[in-house]
Amino acid sequence: MSQFYDSVKERFIRYASVDTQSANGVSDTPTTRRQFDLAEMLRDELLEIGVSDVFLDERCCVVYGVIPSNTDSGMPIGYIAHMDTATEAPGGPVRPQVIEDYDGGDILLNSGKDIWMRRSDFPNLGMYVGEDLICSDGTTLLGGDDKASIASIMTMAEYYVSHPDVKHGTIAIAFTPDEEVGGLAKDLDLGRFAAKIAYTLDGDHLGYYEYETFNASRADITVKGRAVHPGTAKGIMVNSIDVAQEFLASLPAYEKPQYTDGREGFFYVTGISGSCEQTDLQVIIRDHDPVQFENREHYLAIVTEELNRKYPDGTVTLSITEQYRSMKEVIDRVPFMVDNLKRAISDCGIEPVCIPFRGGTDGSALSQRGLPCPNLSAGYENAHGRFEYVPIINMEKNVEILLRLNELYSAMDS
Repeated sequence: MSQFYDSVKERFIRYASVDTQSANGVSDTPTTRRQFDLAEMLRDELLEIGVSDVFLDERCCVVYGVIPSNTDSGMPIGYIAHMDTATEAPGGPVRPQVIEDYDGGDILLNSGKDIWMRRSDFPNLGMYVGEDLICSDGTTLLGGDDKASIASIMTMAEYYVSHPDVKHGTIAIAFTPDEEVGGLAKDLDLGRFAAKIAYTLDGDHLGYYEYETFNASRADITVKGRAVHPGTAKGIMVNSIDVAQEFLASLPAYEKPQYTDGREGFFYVTGISGSCEQTDLQVIIRDHDPVQFENREHYLAIVTEELNRKYPDGTVTLSITEQYRSMKEVIDRVPFMVDNLKRAISDCGIEPVCIPFRGGTDGSALSQRGLPCPNLSAGYENAHGRFEYVPIINMEKNVEILLRLNELYSAMDS
């Protein structure tokens, strides 16, 4: 148990108890007003700690703060975490509970509803025997994604303000909404953010880091049909559902999420609805390799052209919207960011592990906007579900990693 144990534990429980679940298909910013509940809490806490330039953007729910440099040298560095929680499970009310000195067995999360977290289902529990874990009561997600990161960043900030003798460069902080529904920190004001490079903190497993994500786009396919009475339909009817099925059948059978891993890309059908006259499909496209990514987009265009040759022209329309690009092409220009991150993790007694991230982060979009932004894991486990848990030691260690990372940047020229 380190000096940060009580701080990260208390903070995380307090933050997790606030329902900040975002919402799909909502154009408002943020997508849910309840995210302001946590944003206001964080703003007030930053002010109470003594962080400088604290600001809550009331328009878009982004919280900012700065820990000014207390040394003549050093490169400014920033840290970013998101406040919202995922949509795949109920978001609240969250009732965090602490499992002290985990014994290695199955965990009874809710005796009234007989909800158990089985070690056979979640073997990573075996890594935390003897540790203290924070879980929900099994009826909601917990919110470790990404409030474990917020707890670590806030504890880091408090440490520096209360230890003015510890030398560090300028440290920028930002908390953003709607990451779980594709917000991608779109409203983060890079002019207000007090650093030109930063790290997001988001992801499973302590010590993991990423500087390569998927390239990502969304394809919206509309299929128009021709409806007539089925009794007199021969040679006349065009059933858009049947045409849509042909479109889907043209997708490579094993290039789907359930058959791929590592650097393998995929097509993922996320929605379908329709009738004889019109069917709408949604497909997301993912690939780490930029050439293969473009080939995937081109392939859908070819399928569209072939179906329009077979059926009346204009039967199928395709619209592709880019969602984000891999951060790798940007991070490769600032290799010291990865070197420093690996060193900080290692110096804290943890083995750094890097794998291509099979998704995107706020850092994907921020890197493309000119803020290079690799990712450090938050250290939670089983994200986006009722069996999510956060080992308190992981949040403690992340505070230590951030302190060491800041130490490395304080020795660099800006």
